[in-house]
Amino acid sequence: MNNALQYFWLIPLAYLLGSVSFAVVVSKAMGLPDPYTHGSKNPGATNVLRTGNKVAAALTLFGDAAKGWVAVTIARAVLGDPISSDNNLILGLVAIAVFLGHLYPIFYRFKGGKGVATAAGILFAISWVLGLATLGTWLIVAFFMRYSSLAALSAAAFAPLYFTFLFGLQPMGLAILVMSLLLIYRHRSNIRNLMNGTETRLAKKGKTS
Repeated sequence: MNNALQYFWLIPLAYLLGSVSFAVVVSKAMGLPDPYTHGSKNPGATNVLRTGNKVAAALTLFGDAAKGWVAVTIARAVLGDPISSDNNLILGLVAIAVFLGHLYPIFYRFKGGKGVATAAGILFAISWVLGLATLGTWLIVAFFMRYSSLAALSAAAFAPLYFTFLFGLQPMGLAILVMSLLLIYRHRSNIRNLMNGTETRLAKKGKTS
């Protein structure tokens, strides 16, 4: 554990990186409304899309995913692969830190997004197979059920199971479970809407609503 402590600096660095809101950065750069005051007031790609600017929404989605990927990829490079069990714990904490940075960013009064894109970036940085399996779950549920939030919740539920199947029980699996629970918590209003039948469906191809 003493050896692992020398890498502790990776954790606050990951949190600061996660605290960068690409919804805000992209919106300011492209002259769009502040996502904190526009639409759902959630700083995420979906809310940026409500401005009608698909390019801005795509850039936001990419940026939020990229920061999760970059934080974990840098940590893996520093810690080395294969990594010891102690270093695996640090890697798990880095993943949680960048995710918490997105959810509760220090630069924006701890009011952040719901974490779907950032979580995806983290999973792909851990393993492209894990990332694809989780993304596949999102796509299947979204295609058949037409609810983005339900797709995100389903992907969050399966991600820890996929990791355990691929890599067995280890600290990173627990980190993914923590992130999944946080993501589900951040979607609590969507869960209520789903239960009440008031959640907005994804538009089918060729339709606007």
